[in-house]
Amino acid sequence: MPITENLTQLRKRLNAACQRSGRDPAHIKLIAVSKTFSAAAIEEAIDAGITDIGENRVQEAKEKYALIKKPLRWHLVGHLQTNKVKDAIKIFNVIHGLDSLHLAQEIQKRALDPINCLIEINTSGEKTKFGVEPETALELAKSILNLDKIKLIGLMTIGPGWAIEDPEASRPCFKMLRAIKMDLAQVLGLELSELSMGMTSDFEIAIEESATMIRIGTAIFGSRQK
Repeated sequence: MPITENLTQLRKRLNAACQRSGRDPAHIKLIAVSKTFSAAAIEEAIDAGITDIGENRVQEAKEKYALIKKPLRWHLVGHLQTNKVKDAIKIFNVIHGLDSLHLAQEIQKRALDPINCLIEINTSGEKTKFGVEPETALELAKSILNLDKIKLIGLMTIGPGWAIEDPEASRPCFKMLRAIKMDLAQVLGLELSELSMGMTSDFEIAIEESATMIRIGTAIFGSRQK
């Protein structure tokens, strides 16, 4: 599996995007999304310099987590069901898909220590996507502030489905997320340092629009395995 070679090419794209937008590549956290790929593939990515892994499903992550002994930060980048919270908080360092007060309260109930979380916002308006509506983000963020086991560090979004063919289609979504983050930070007096946005097809656009975390699967591991 040419993971090392893929990462070399990916970092060239990342560095070029940073150069175009006047950003420091060191300020972009590369999360390798390993959904459907094996623990061995993850270990190859770690050997090639990856420090952060993203998983979509708690059960799949649980199985890999038991096999991988190398130091790693685990990110849950998929939807988190409340009945999976108990397992999720034992594995993940960051939860990217916080999208309801009910979920936040379940994390609060189960967590022993504060866990880093990002509110997921549906910026594309697609009914098939998870995430809170942009106009309700402030209300959710205010409610979360009362929960001491949740450390709100930023926001997450996914570009529209058709961005795979047209990466520029994601730009309005990414601009919107950045604007919401600035509004929330000002109103709530929080730093909200993280913007999680951008995948294989549109991460260059995300970097131009101030992403601090990009979630890359295909460009690292290849086409998703069934």
